[in-house]
Amino acid sequence: MLNTKISIGGSNLPVYERGVKVTDIKTAMVGTPCQILAATKINKYEDQTGGSPIDVKIGLFCMENFSYSYLEKYLKGQGIELYEVKEFRIDKGKFIANLIDGNVFSIPIAETEPFTRKNCHICTDYTSDVSDISVGSVGSPSGYSTVIVRSKKGRKIIEDAIDKGYITIDEMSEKGLNLLKRIANQKISKNIKRYKKREAVARPVLSKRAMNEDEVIREASLCQFENLQNDVISVGSCVLCGACEYVCPIDSIQINHRKPVSKKECEEDCHACYFACPRTFVSNEIYPEDIDEKPLGNYLDIYSVKANSIIGQDGGVVSAILVYLLENGIVDEVSIVGEDKDAPWRPQSKLTSSVQDVIMAAGTKYSTTPIGFKALNK
Repeated sequence: MLNTKISIGGSNLPVYERGVKVTDIKTAMVGTPCQILAATKINKYEDQTGGSPIDVKIGLFCMENFSYSYLEKYLKGQGIELYEVKEFRIDKGKFIANLIDGNVFSIPIAETEPFTRKNCHICTDYTSDVSDISVGSVGSPSGYSTVIVRSKKGRKIIEDAIDKGYITIDEMSEKGLNLLKRIANQKISKNIKRYKKREAVARPVLSKRAMNEDEVIREASLCQFENLQNDVISVGSCVLCGACEYVCPIDSIQINHRKPVSKKECEEDCHACYFACPRTFVSNEIYPEDIDEKPLGNYLDIYSVKANSIIGQDGGVVSAILVYLLENGIVDEVSIVGEDKDAPWRPQSKLTSSVQDVIMAAGTKYSTTPIGFKALNK
């Protein structure tokens, strides 16, 4: 699929005055499950976080992400320096590093454990369960993407994109659907074991607690950055999405390719970062208590989809949807990720209203560098 560079950061959004919306701009976000969850929480608890302009959420299938330091060490052991890497990809069960000199290094996904980020081990969401539309390659034939429609808004987008010729859908095969469910269940079962093992020897995994909305609001309203540090960051659960940095009303929280740190004392009665974080409490209004019994989450429709006019990996579906959203005025800007000219493996995120920018930002890439919400504070 196009424009789905997967990183340990969220979406790039316009700057807000915290608590006061200063723009009516609508944004489409493309992100991994943890990023989509952060965006969902920011908008759900906008009284505490200030909200965001995210109006359409396009989630990506994601098994796990990778640690910068451990990947760098691993590649050095293979005789490769990061500056020699043009891009990282996941394709057909392999982790691939395309080098600037044209050579390719690849290993089976099963062998990436040495540099997998440990915070991914507590996530059981493979298909971005709280997005409007989820997209991934698993379950569909070559040249197609699997698209899961989850909301009425998402259904309207897909139906209109079909009617206007942006995309074509086919019925998903039973074999493909069973494969997708099997892989999603593998992530769920494996990571349930992992986080329960973690809870047996350490602190509870807050995001996996069964809590209703009132309980979440009551507990989160007692917490500030110090609690976030103790409950999430110091125990290895932070996903570096940048949501805490984005919602901080005094710009105290910083993420510079490392874990979040706070440079100032929190304002009295401010709990924005704790409400926004995808690894703190999640109410059953966001994730129903039986969500792990549903490998694909709750959804309305599921299809195999390809773009009609955009040629790209896995059918170019994400880019086709973004182009549709822009050309039809559904959103004003979309988040895309390009390359740093001095370090091609490092992504640079931005907002754009340009269809050409969307097409130029093509390629499914995995990155080891935090992007996304961080860009809001530039």
